[in-house]
Amino acid sequence: MFENKNTTPLSQLGEFGLIDHLTKSFPLVQPSTLQGVGDDAAVMNFTEGHTVVTTDLMIEGIHFNLSYVPLKHLGYKSVMVNLSDVYAMNAYPTQITVSIAVSNRFPLEALEELYAGIKLACKNYKVDLVGGDTSSSSSGLIISVTAMGQVENEKITYRSGAQPNDLLVVSGDLGGAYMGLQVLEREKEVFKVNPNNQPDLALYSYCIERQLKPEARKDIVELLEELAIVPNAMIDISDGLSSEILHLCKASEVGCDLYEEKLPCDPSTSSTAEEFKMNSITALLNGGEDYELLMAIKTEDYDKIKGHPLLTTIGHFTDQKEACNMITGLGQSIPIEAQGWKNFNKDESA
Repeated sequence: MFENKNTTPLSQLGEFGLIDHLTKSFPLVQPSTLQGVGDDAAVMNFTEGHTVVTTDLMIEGIHFNLSYVPLKHLGYKSVMVNLSDVYAMNAYPTQITVSIAVSNRFPLEALEELYAGIKLACKNYKVDLVGGDTSSSSSGLIISVTAMGQVENEKITYRSGAQPNDLLVVSGDLGGAYMGLQVLEREKEVFKVNPNNQPDLALYSYCIERQLKPEARKDIVELLEELAIVPNAMIDISDGLSSEILHLCKASEVGCDLYEEKLPCDPSTSSTAEEFKMNSITALLNGGEDYELLMAIKTEDYDKIKGHPLLTTIGHFTDQKEACNMITGLGQSIPIEAQGWKNFNKDESA
């Protein structure tokens, strides 16, 4: 990383000089932003509706591996994972703060790449960078992003509102990010054996992009508004479909029936799973990091979403005593278990 370039040590700028350097080119576009970077605190004026706030940590060696994750992509993704949480509340993001801790192996040019990705995310989603912090780290890179957003009072959507007979609906397709990770991990191991190997990843471009440069589903929130649909409950798919279904059901005190044959899968995801001798259903249920939106939709709104290319009805909610089950293509009912990403696993590794 930047070994063959003339690089600038961070000590040459100092903490405040570094913040100024990395954030000076970020424009402010939101009318609710009164003061951004440059004072003791940011100032926002949220005059209508509810304000939502979310934050996430991304830690090198736990959430990302810089041997195959470009820093610009990492910066972009670190913003996306937070904006996705805002959209999951049926809200629109308006501001973010970004804090980083870095070791001395990162020169200024590396952080410029990281912030180039952050800036692109802010531009594409029209959010303002209004603050943050920098610190030294004894090892690796840590990124913390906080996102704020707004939503009209009557449109805010929690996890806890699903009702029996509501439709279980998901945006986009699933499993691609997980299969992209499998490809990148495989090529990392190949590189260890043969550093001169140049992999041809063209066949896996869809899955790799889903892993390295996910997009938060702003378009789905806009679509719901256009269709005059307010979901009864919603969550974004970061830890895997099975985990998120169980989160919705627990918060809403309902059960659900999920239909295996209804799960949306891109052809490149299924072909990559086949190459890895993996059942694609495993990737769809447990992969995570797709950042699609999973929601409970009233049955009377079915005609509004029927056949829509961006939305798929994959099941329905039931009475709590019926628990959470997947109905296979053979008609068997199998309990849904959360097997996606879990923090603090005993066998957790990079």
